[in-house]
Amino acid sequence: MIEFHRLSKAYHEVKALDEVSFTVQPGTITGFLGPNGAGKSTAMRILAGLSRPTSGRATVLGRPYAELERPGYDVGTLLDAGAQHPGRSGREVLTLGAMMLGLPRSRADEVLRLVGLSPKEGRRPVGGYSLGMRQRLGIGHALLGRPRALILDEPANGLDPRGIHWMRGLLRDLAGSGCAVLLSSHLLHEVEQVADRIVMIGAGRVLAEGTLAELGRGRDLERTFLELTSHADRSLA
Repeated sequence: MIEFHRLSKAYHEVKALDEVSFTVQPGTITGFLGPNGAGKSTAMRILAGLSRPTSGRATVLGRPYAELERPGYDVGTLLDAGAQHPGRSGREVLTLGAMMLGLPRSRADEVLRLVGLSPKEGRRPVGGYSLGMRQRLGIGHALLGRPRALILDEPANGLDPRGIHWMRGLLRDLAGSGCAVLLSSHLLHEVEQVADRIVMIGAGRVLAEGTLAELGRGRDLERTFLELTSHADRSLA
């Protein structure tokens, strides 16, 4: 389970997060939806132990990330697909990750197949990858262990329609196995296609949350999202 409880983060006089609270249950996908600058990445960085909150807490599998016994094995994270050494091959990146987790080197080849990167592509330097290939590699790195929770920040960026279809199926399979999946995006349509629940955030505050049935679909959901985020922006100003 992933849980945010009254999470706040301030940078000097600017409040990036304002008492954000919601839960991602095992076996579900929660879409964390908001415009750029809404606070999604800040919340996920705090969840992954890369930033400290001003107040409140964020826990995964019942603990702060830094207190987990096997964080890299039990929790998969993708916060920046570009955060890989450009001179290493994709296979080298995954092999090093597997070794750090105490997994056999063969896990790298298993993950390459899982994310749809060919052996030839796996031998290429990451610096020559397209954004879509980097996203696939980043998702693969997050799946090296056997994650019971998955934290993905804008994973659809750079993926072509085939890649997006693949990612949806992968996330549904992971949720079906009991994994708690938190997926951030600023694209309403993408979140709507895969999420069980949606949390809308704007100006650092949770504006609405619920299932698609509760929030509406298609144009109704789009209208709700635009109205809420516009109101949040006006109140901030």
